[in-house]
Amino acid sequence: MKVSGIFLVLVFIGILSCQRPHEQQSEGFKQTEVQDRYRPLFHFTPEKNWINDPNGLVYHNGEYHLFYQYNPFGDTWGHMSWGHAISNNLLDWTHLPVALYEEDSIMIFSGSAVVDKDNTAGLCKGEQCIFAIYTAHDHSRNKLQYQSIAYSSDNGRTWIKYAENPVLNLGMRDFRDPKVFWYVEARKWIMVVSHPLAYMVQFYQSENLVDWELTGEFGGGGDVSKIWECPDLLKVPIEGSDDHKWVLIISSGSQYEGFTGMQYFIGEFDGKVFNTLQTGENPVWLDYGKDFYAAITYNNLPEGHPPVLIGWANNWAYANALPTSPWRGMMSIPRELSLAEVNGELKLIQKPVRSFYEKVSRSELLTFSDHKIEEGDNLLKEVYASAFLLKMEFNDIDAEELGIEVFKDQHEKTIIGYNSKEMKLFIDRTLSGHVDFHQDFASIDYASYKLWDKSLKLEILVDQSIVEVFTGNGSVVISDQVFPNSNLNGMQLFVKGGTANLKNMELYRFK
Repeated sequence: MKVSGIFLVLVFIGILSCQRPHEQQSEGFKQTEVQDRYRPLFHFTPEKNWINDPNGLVYHNGEYHLFYQYNPFGDTWGHMSWGHAISNNLLDWTHLPVALYEEDSIMIFSGSAVVDKDNTAGLCKGEQCIFAIYTAHDHSRNKLQYQSIAYSSDNGRTWIKYAENPVLNLGMRDFRDPKVFWYVEARKWIMVVSHPLAYMVQFYQSENLVDWELTGEFGGGGDVSKIWECPDLLKVPIEGSDDHKWVLIISSGSQYEGFTGMQYFIGEFDGKVFNTLQTGENPVWLDYGKDFYAAITYNNLPEGHPPVLIGWANNWAYANALPTSPWRGMMSIPRELSLAEVNGELKLIQKPVRSFYEKVSRSELLTFSDHKIEEGDNLLKEVYASAFLLKMEFNDIDAEELGIEVFKDQHEKTIIGYNSKEMKLFIDRTLSGHVDFHQDFASIDYASYKLWDKSLKLEILVDQSIVEVFTGNGSVVISDQVFPNSNLNGMQLFVKGGTANLKNMELYRFK
């Protein structure tokens, strides 16, 4: 075993610094109750009340805008409006007033935002306006859903709803979630919008954001266990080349019966129709956990900036019952996207945005290398943390199961592990603390993943009440919420049925 020469000092710093005020690490510390105990440090949450889908992700004048489904009046779903926050790094957010309110029994459902640089809509008098394209949901009588627009000439601070809304109305109850982007090849706007009950999306084109023409549709493949909604269509670069493919992202069901999740299709888009290159009927999942849904990507990013995806870190099965206060709901870590060949297949690669690594404390909390893990390992027995980045690499794996337990005390733990026999990466939250707030919450969530050369690399983001695990260079991700009862937040490596070598480990606390 090789231990960093600054081990003792850094662990002491970690014990004192990686805890929030409510946390108790030993009998010598006095616990202080904090109402907001589950609020993350580096995942977006509202100041109060309910949120769900991210909306209108757009970059303009040095600001990343995050709009989102928001209930201004309570912490459960209802009165859908667009909340608003801005950031210059996708991590530190400034809350702004609600952008688009529910009015006259018309809720503001999900949608997107674009920058009309050339004033194609003719509504901005020379200004570069931000346009919001959203689903208006009439919940008074007929429950119809149709697409409407609003615009802002002051960088999203104030909004005007278009006087001649709607801009696209099929007279349907389920027709929603427009994702609009500028298709530079033909100099026109493209809208991909969902017909949820038909498991289908349609493509429309426009020259002015007002008049829309149907060009094609896509559906019938992948997962159809739940409705299709919140579509996104984007061009994604292929790593190591100058090439790209188009990726269609759909919120739908998941590999867990009865739960929501996300799937994606890789293919080609000619400005009118999307054709998938994928073969077979099995869905390709975007995230293998239960808490990643309604994810969309940013519009108008600077030239050369990789695509950035943000999802709602929650699941409709139990979303209204989360044990948080005064807020309910959070966003995932923003993720940069690329495509890469994995075992002969092109896969979507997700990695935390680069600014996340810059934000992480540059002081190492703890490093280890070349440590043989055996049953009962106590290498981390004096380490406590509730918000951190953990990079781990194992080799010489002969164990049937291995991994790490976090948020650990004598009675509870969240397990992040790999089962060699079943070839599955998993998060086990059955003993993670507060699991009884809903009958569907306690679970073991997994992703099939084959090891090569008996080695495994994991990148684990833990943030108060959420765990996101990346492996396979970002080709496999599992995201799950957890709600520890304990204030100890210990951690422990483990193996079962054999041994493994911890080749390297880096644990960083978050400032």
